[in-house]
Amino acid sequence: MTLGPLMIDVAGTSLTAADRELLRHPLVGGVILFSRNYVDRDQLRELNQDIHAARSPAVLIAVDHEGGRVQRFRKDFCNLPPLRWVGRHFDTNPAEARQLARMHARLMATELLDVGVDFSFAPVLDIDRGLCEVIGDRSPHRDPESVAALSLAYMQGMRQAGMAAVGKHFPGHGGVVGDSHKVLPEDRRDYTELLDDIRPYRSLIDDGLKGVMMAHIRYSAVNPDIASLSRYWIKQVLRGELGFKGAVFSDDLSMAGAESAGAPVDRSLIALEAGADMVLVCNDRPAVEQVVGNLKVADSVATHARLAAMRPVMERYETACYGSGEWQRMRDSIEAAMEIPPLELDGEH
Repeated sequence: MTLGPLMIDVAGTSLTAADRELLRHPLVGGVILFSRNYVDRDQLRELNQDIHAARSPAVLIAVDHEGGRVQRFRKDFCNLPPLRWVGRHFDTNPAEARQLARMHARLMATELLDVGVDFSFAPVLDIDRGLCEVIGDRSPHRDPESVAALSLAYMQGMRQAGMAAVGKHFPGHGGVVGDSHKVLPEDRRDYTELLDDIRPYRSLIDDGLKGVMMAHIRYSAVNPDIASLSRYWIKQVLRGELGFKGAVFSDDLSMAGAESAGAPVDRSLIALEAGADMVLVCNDRPAVEQVVGNLKVADSVATHARLAAMRPVMERYETACYGSGEWQRMRDSIEAAMEIPPLELDGEH
């Protein structure tokens, strides 16, 4: 059995019989966790051990754990600030801010790897254009070059801990007002106007980025298809023009931004045929059951290799594992920096 192209969720803090049955399905290759799956570190570690043991090869376990508003586990985890906090430091001390970004990422990754999570969907590479509330302070900065510099440091921090990074949401969610959880946003800019949004991806791809998550946005002046379901954006731009060789993930296909593509099976098939390696179907068990019961996709050696590369490198983790002196130093440094508000320039941010 190989890793399937479907990432699903599980019901609660331990696996149900229905969860176990789904995890054994050959189409399933990943699980994404939410706050409802967490009580404490010991419980989460046991849950992840059970998920990994449910089949061979073990599925990938992921989570959205960026810091700030989007941090699924809080009790007994470091309370990480949003990436905009790092961006504020960048305005006054770029070198220090890059170091904070590396520590932020390494601390996040270390605390997740200790409990058996394989990777976090991070960092956010969207530009903070002051338009999109659902992105907001999840973005590191308003300036594309600053986003590129900070995100590169962040990815390197994850790599130091042994975790692969996933940049999101390609080609950029910062230029729309709508929340793709609720609507299908439309970005009317032409391709040249989107180059600033794409700039951070170029930097990270050139340094070995392992994963990219697509945006549920239609860039109507460029291509009529939703980006997450688009051959143009995945194969021509991301893989062709940018040379990305890692794993492509859809955003959650249960979100309203993907509904216009049809039933869950149709959305999944379109995304995979467009070039995605793994599609997310979450918080909708009937939709998951429809997909595993009806989706027919060809096996791909290249996809398996890209997904396998998302597994953590535990030898790196063990050099500064959870509870080590280095972990404590990083945690102390982040907490100390949070006590000193960064200087705000020109009233921005």
